[in-house]
Amino acid sequence: MSTTPDSAVHAYITLHREAFLEDLADWLRIPSVSADPERAGDVRRSAEWLAAKLTDTGFTTEIWETGGLPAVFAEWPSGDPSAPTVLVYGHHDVQPAAREDGWHTDPFVPQTVDGKLYARGAADDKGQVFFHTLGVRAHLAATGRTAPAVNLKLLIEGEEESGSPNFPALIEKHADRLACDAVIVSDTGMWAKDTPTVCTGMRGLTDCQIDLYGPDQDIHSGSFGGAVPNPATEAARLAAALHDTDRRVAIPGFYDGMIELTDRERELFAELPFDEEEWLRTAHSHATLGEAGSTTLERIWARPTAEVNGIGGGYQGPGGKTIVPATAQLKLSFRLVAGQNAAAVQQSVRDWVAASLPAGIRHEISFWGATRPCLTPLDHPALQSVVRAMGRAFGQKIRFTREGGSGPAADLQDVLGAPVLFLGISIPSDGWHAPNEKVELDLLMKGVETAAHLWGDLAETWHTA
Repeated sequence: MSTTPDSAVHAYITLHREAFLEDLADWLRIPSVSADPERAGDVRRSAEWLAAKLTDTGFTTEIWETGGLPAVFAEWPSGDPSAPTVLVYGHHDVQPAAREDGWHTDPFVPQTVDGKLYARGAADDKGQVFFHTLGVRAHLAATGRTAPAVNLKLLIEGEEESGSPNFPALIEKHADRLACDAVIVSDTGMWAKDTPTVCTGMRGLTDCQIDLYGPDQDIHSGSFGGAVPNPATEAARLAAALHDTDRRVAIPGFYDGMIELTDRERELFAELPFDEEEWLRTAHSHATLGEAGSTTLERIWARPTAEVNGIGGGYQGPGGKTIVPATAQLKLSFRLVAGQNAAAVQQSVRDWVAASLPAGIRHEISFWGATRPCLTPLDHPALQSVVRAMGRAFGQKIRFTREGGSGPAADLQDVLGAPVLFLGISIPSDGWHAPNEKVELDLLMKGVETAAHLWGDLAETWHTA
């Protein structure tokens, strides 16, 4: 257990809180929207702002160019040859936002109301990146060190909100510089304000479009219907055949290699104060439905899925038009869990489609890349360091979640060969990607405090391990 004095950490954070929040507000004023080409200059300005602030903190900092928008790399060696190396990942780009979207104020003019800081990027992800600057300073002040207890590196991406198109190439190019023993992802959240949690994994993703071609043109359904294959009917048949009667994905080979939940993980999920009716309201849905034998949380966190994202073909206008359409389309997405291989799943889908379609239907499948799943075992020493550091900051038991969505964390895990840990303090009401995004300032300070405790604990645990 790290001996960093809690009182010294808390005193330092309290003393520097206002200056820290002023700096964060300054950064939030930069509209670093990666999806908007007209904001490319602002994304670069955001990278330059962060690089300068990290340099002021004590890091050696560089701006790394990509095929698109820039990332920021920073490092601060421990000076201890036996110290572990930790890489913190986050992103400095943000989602589009405009007052007319439903914001109460200008999304790029930060406002503090009732202990909440409102601005685009306040939680996702500038606030959760920036708490590491005050956290490492508090760590140094409380321990009397002149460098962190770990070799500390930061990689802050500039295109995460646009799907990280250049991120895999970036980390492969700089793999030697990014080499580490563990990755800390600060682009995630907690269950609730009064239920602090650590995420242990994210699902992967692969999605595709299936184009079906039948007759060379739309044809009369009376003269030809029932005697030739209909691509719209076949699209509907494919969609209906995705799942069996237990709502399991029915594509042969789909589940190959997947890592099942352990009994202990199921117990930990069950400890969370999950209100299904409230969850349904958040989902704007009226009933739960999914794979038999799994709870709702298990379905969205730890089970793979196949979803129809869109289906179309034939006449869509008013009234009737009695045709057999020439074409139809089906858009599918597959969320993957640890152990599944995206390339293998893609091949399984290709084989399943080819085997399912009748003669006379030609098809093409286009996949849009893939995001790998990642999972950190509950007993991993680095994960236990995160749990202990959060426990000291929050003063209560830390519970465990997973994330149903997908992100670039698994690319870091695969390229660098290091476990991925998630450290985030955002809560569901923070409104990521929505109007009036905010961060709870008290929780933000808990993130600072967690980071201040983490580096010493992680160094000592790694020595022990």
